[in-house]
Amino acid sequence: MVLTRQARVATRPLALTDVPDPSPGPEELLVRVAACGVCRTDLHVVEGDLPPRRLPLVPGHQVVGRVAAAGPGASRFSQGDRVGIAWLRRTCGSCDFCRQGRENLCAGSRYTGWDADGGYGEYAIVHEAFAYAIPAAFTDQDAAPLLCAGIIGYRALRRAQVEPGQKLGLYGFGSSAHIVAQIAIHRGCDIYVATRGASHRRLAEELGAAWTGDALDTPPVALDGAIVFAPAGEIVPGALSALRGGGALILAGIHMSDIPSLSYDACLFHEKTLTSVESNTRADGEALLREAAAIPLRPRTTAFALADANDALAALAQDRVDGTAVLIL
Repeated sequence: MVLTRQARVATRPLALTDVPDPSPGPEELLVRVAACGVCRTDLHVVEGDLPPRRLPLVPGHQVVGRVAAAGPGASRFSQGDRVGIAWLRRTCGSCDFCRQGRENLCAGSRYTGWDADGGYGEYAIVHEAFAYAIPAAFTDQDAAPLLCAGIIGYRALRRAQVEPGQKLGLYGFGSSAHIVAQIAIHRGCDIYVATRGASHRRLAEELGAAWTGDALDTPPVALDGAIVFAPAGEIVPGALSALRGGGALILAGIHMSDIPSLSYDACLFHEKTLTSVESNTRADGEALLREAAAIPLRPRTTAFALADANDALAALAQDRVDGTAVLIL
């Protein structure tokens, strides 16, 4: 499914197109795609909230498949091995951030489905150092959401520094949040969910949330930490006000509308922290996959055919997907 120009998903901008099979370069893998999760970042790329970096483009960066071929020097995986391809595609490996284990902040980083073709197609290319071994605990469809929604949520949860027995707020309850909720509940945290969709609130309750409310509702208790997944800046002041002293609010999206002015006393005093999450490190991905397999975590997914990628993105844009939409090839 190829994007030739950025446009609203209502105009069906992705077209089913025959293109030549890609060829793996040095230390690269050719992956036969089995499933690809549909992410809100894909929506931002398709609709132009993120500036174009390559057109035409095959979107998609939550890719599960099997190694079909290996380029020169690639030896980490064997043909037929099941691997995952995530958002973070390459880094320079030599800057201060890369040397410090903070490769997600590398200025030379490149991204699947933005800088290079992704998983909305039968084949995809990945450098072997940025491919993930997929645990046997997951089907292809269940594994796909872990490769972005899971990884980003995992990093956000770590930055929130919420301990077992504490209270975590989740604002927005889509693909990433419903994975984070399962991890946090398994660790012994209480979850408070504010989200605009009634079906999303029902899913949160099914997963064990202690409370659910509308997107701008105030939780009934002070929160030890919170994560905003919705790309809506107007949520931020209320979420900060809901924190107890010393709490942290994590903004987990790659794109967000402008944040309104903040009251220092209500929102930031008492040593509250407001911070963002940018992409992920490979260490984040490996840790998430290990913990998710041990739980074992079970993403809620809705399957779409590859040719229905426009419909999947439209459903996501309209909040009609509980959990994650996944393209099945």
